[in-house]
Amino acid sequence: MKRGKKYQEAVKKFDKSQQYGPVEAIQNVLNAAPAKFDETVEAHIRLGVDGRHADQQVRGAVVLPNGTGKTVRVLVFAKGDKVKEAEAAGADFVGAEELVQKIQSENWFDFDVVVATPDMMGVVGRLGRVLGPKGLMPNPKSGTVTMNLTQAITDIKAGKVEYRLDKTNIIHVAFGKVSFGSDKLLENYRALIGAIIKAKPAAAKGQYIRSLTFSSTMGPGVKVNPSRAEE
Repeated sequence: MKRGKKYQEAVKKFDKSQQYGPVEAIQNVLNAAPAKFDETVEAHIRLGVDGRHADQQVRGAVVLPNGTGKTVRVLVFAKGDKVKEAEAAGADFVGAEELVQKIQSENWFDFDVVVATPDMMGVVGRLGRVLGPKGLMPNPKSGTVTMNLTQAITDIKAGKVEYRLDKTNIIHVAFGKVSFGSDKLLENYRALIGAIIKAKPAAAKGQYIRSLTFSSTMGPGVKVNPSRAEE
């Protein structure tokens, strides 16, 4: 894949073959971020698990102390008194069957996170085929199927991120923006890695964090030494 001139210049700002500690790695990402817009900073974490087995799944959510730098649009499936609770907590869209219809007939996806009360999951289940592949299906493990809508919406708006394995046993998570600077990004990263380590399955054997890379939206990946992941 041919890379642009800015990318080629960015790569020269650190040693791509070297593995850094998290502090140095974040600084290298910031130094090498080539775009004029405020790039997102991501972590790509390969774990020593086999996600094909239910007892080795790694999935959850964590509230980043400094938020994500992104305005998150929350869609809530609820009825009765829970509608008012969701609206008061700052949900962007609240409804029931009519929202299912809107998504199905209009291909409407003007939202980033879906929350539902448990009694609405029968309704939301009709959207499994469209929400599932987009990673939008509410799930109790990530706190998006709950009766406590106020807490769920507040956490999401404050910077709650979900993490889960992909098919290659890698977790990809955004943990801030270049404009945050190294200190805030490091705080967010430590909250994230702490949650992922805490979520280590009992069935996981050997080295848990196999590889770790940081990158910005348009910048090159910076390798982090897995043994230093918790620094």
